[in-house]
Amino acid sequence: MLFRSRFAFIKATEGVSRKDPFFNRNWKKARQAGVIAGAYHFFIPGKSGKAQAEHFIRQVELQSGDLPPVIDIEQTYGVPADLLQKRVREFMECLERNYKIKPIIYTNVEFYRKYLDESFDSSPLWVAHYLQRGRPRIFRSWTFWQHSETGRVNGIRHQVGFNVFNGDEKAFQEMRIP
Repeated sequence: MLFRSRFAFIKATEGVSRKDPFFNRNWKKARQAGVIAGAYHFFIPGKSGKAQAEHFIRQVELQSGDLPPVIDIEQTYGVPADLLQKRVREFMECLERNYKIKPIIYTNVEFYRKYLDESFDSSPLWVAHYLQRGRPRIFRSWTFWQHSETGRVNGIRHQVGFNVFNGDEKAFQEMRIP
């Protein structure tokens, strides 16, 4: 069962020093509109996972009811898979210690298969796989599915990703930060 609710993931940070200039505004507006939100970090594999996590933590205060933090990893930038995995693991462990909840990995089907694979199968997965019917084609369980990146929402000028949660309302509520 796929659960559709009013939720959004909002870009907060990137690398070790960049903060999205619209994060605070978007975060505040989502709350005002009653949208359940989570924040994500665009991961740069060439940088320390720990330093990136610390940067995210300085910028994002998550509260009870928010969605878990997300690591968005889509490119290697030439970093070998073993080092990429080490840095992703550092990032995720640091966030889990701070927020007391397992972070979500966001990536596409092919990147996950090539670079993350079984090493992260116990982590919640938000998978991007467009133009699919019914569900994404991935061999492991997934938590969120971004099925389109060309959606339109009233009040937002640019296109947005459309996502669904893989579960019912009870499972969705259990996914949120206690």
